[in-house]
Amino acid sequence: MDYQVKLEIFEGPLDLLLHLIRKNEVDIFDIPIATITDQYLEYLDMMKALNISVAGDFLVMASTLVHIKSRMLLPAREDEDEQEDPRVEITRPLLEYLRFKEMAGELSERDLLARDVFARPLPQDLKRQLLSDEPLLAVSLFQLIDAFKKMVEERIPGAQLTMLVDRWSLKDKTTYIMDQLKIRPFVYFTELFDQDRSISEFIVTFLALLELVQMGLVRVLQSEPYKEIRLEAHFEEQEDNAHG
Repeated sequence: MDYQVKLEIFEGPLDLLLHLIRKNEVDIFDIPIATITDQYLEYLDMMKALNISVAGDFLVMASTLVHIKSRMLLPAREDEDEQEDPRVEITRPLLEYLRFKEMAGELSERDLLARDVFARPLPQDLKRQLLSDEPLLAVSLFQLIDAFKKMVEERIPGAQLTMLVDRWSLKDKTTYIMDQLKIRPFVYFTELFDQDRSISEFIVTFLALLELVQMGLVRVLQSEPYKEIRLEAHFEEQEDNAHG
């Protein structure tokens, strides 16, 4: 059986770069290109090992990073003192993308009927009180991959991320996850794998989760960065809308 999870609903190569910059806590204007390039390529290898379909723009960015890395390793010539930093090739689109995401985030927080009305915003303290006591942040694909890799290393030390046996059904695993979310308000990410015994089973469970997220049936959230990831059902709302 061939397991493939498309990435269209998830983030693109610029999101992966931003994830690595934040993870390494480096300045976007002073990116350690060798480190970021190596880590970027590791993520691509990991996604391929998980049989996740990698879009072409990820490979284009990989080529760009390798090219910049090679230019950075070359000794500068005397007549190149004023030459532009090669890293600008990715810094500029990253900054533009960050601005775009910030604008999109601000618009998405507005009520639909108020998107064309620029009213006085609520004070932040009052806004937090009106929201839940535990505001939740959406988890990205790359945070999920990090969490999965860490969990596998803890539970099966030395395991390689390869599908050894096609014994586990993706459909069975998606049904299992949905059944868990039907009887509980949320499930912690690591709890999904409590019954798994082999690396193949771990991978199929993870792919089943990605499939459900892609279909919009499961939300993946956390209270703050690096806190435990949790899953919430979204399929009941979709069923209500279908019957409405």
